Amino acid sequence: MGQVLDGVRVLDFGRYVAGPYCATLLGYFGAEVIRIERPGGGEDRFITPVTEAGEGAGWLQMGVNKRSLTLNPTKPEGREVVRRLVATADVVVANLPPPSLVAMGLDEASLRAIKPDIIPVLISSFGADGPWAARGGFDGVGQAMSGAMYFSGTPEQPMKAGAPYVDFGTGMFAALGAMAALMERRASGRGQTVQASLLSTGLTLFNAFLIEQAVTGIGRVGTGNRVQTSAPSDVFTTLDGHVLIHTVGDGLFARWCDMVGEPDWKTDPRFAGDQARGDNNAVLCARMADWCATRTVDEAVTALAAAGIPGGPVLSPQQALDHEQVRATGLFQPVDYPGLPRPAPVAGPPVTLSATPGTIRSRPPLVGEQTDAILAELGYGTDAIQALRDARIV
Repeated sequence: MGQVLDGVRVLDFGRYVAGPYCATLLGYFGAEVIRIERPGGGEDRFITPVTEAGEGAGWLQMGVNKRSLTLNPTKPEGREVVRRLVATADVVVANLPPPSLVAMGLDEASLRAIKPDIIPVLISSFGADGPWAARGGFDGVGQAMSGAMYFSGTPEQPMKAGAPYVDFGTGMFAALGAMAALMERRASGRGQTVQASLLSTGLTLFNAFLIEQAVTGIGRVGTGNRVQTSAPSDVFTTLDGHVLIHTVGDGLFARWCDMVGEPDWKTDPRFAGDQARGDNNAVLCARMADWCATRTVDEAVTALAAAGIPGGPVLSPQQALDHEQVRATGLFQPVDYPGLPRPAPVAGPPVTLSATPGTIRSRPPLVGEQTDAILAELGYGTDAIQALRDARIV
């Protein structure tokens, strides 16, 4: 069965999460992805090591369906390899500051001089313009500068989310942009540049709260897990763990009142509407805390489901791996890799297509595993490849 991006070649110059994950998403749906990294392997290969050689958990997720070419693109011989690669490619993904892009020949002007219809996907920390355009950053900076970190913790302790959602969100947005640019190129023959940034992603995901602040000047401060615009919506302690409940809308609130034995609260003026309930969340959350305190996690989530109220257990990483619903999704696919004690549960495509589904077709490559093969495809002979190795270009 063919896939949506069959025949598309993607060059992945990305590092850490946003750029590599963009390329990974394209690879799920059939694109040929070549990961270009420095000789010895990029630094993002070795974060959270899990293999005998020290490769990291993130690399196992980001590296599937890719081929690996090691390269030093800052030297003339390396720039020539880049030139030949770009001439064969459709999409170039790079998340580097503008000066680094120029030094490596990956800026828009350099790429278009090689292939006019190329689609550069350029991912930065703070965007292409503005006084911070040349600065680097990571996921946490995007969380911090969006307002989300301030709002997620407490006034005494802002709290970053453990999951790097800004990184992954930026990769997703960049992949969406790449797909749109490929569609336009198929229609018109014209390539275009896709820009994405961690800051733009963070601001986009937190936009509703920023709109509220701009329009009303309300000046909210963080209240941890407790939601301020509805109630009861918080994390509550049970006899053997914790559950999260989110009650929004009059219908859910009425069902919640019946579940906890407070039917009169359905007509109580203190709780007339989501914001009123949010303003009086101390009363509602205290009642929910009492209700949860006499039940186990399983008893609580079973009762919530029976009442039609959204809620779920707060799971540890191992509990998440073992949970029956997580297993039923089929998201995780076992991927073996040299030096792993057992196959790794790697998340496949986060979206499914009924006719042309994305797939994990190959394990992540070892450092430079396909270097010789890729160089040969570009027209380098055996002696020329050896010369590049001797000069530490590859």
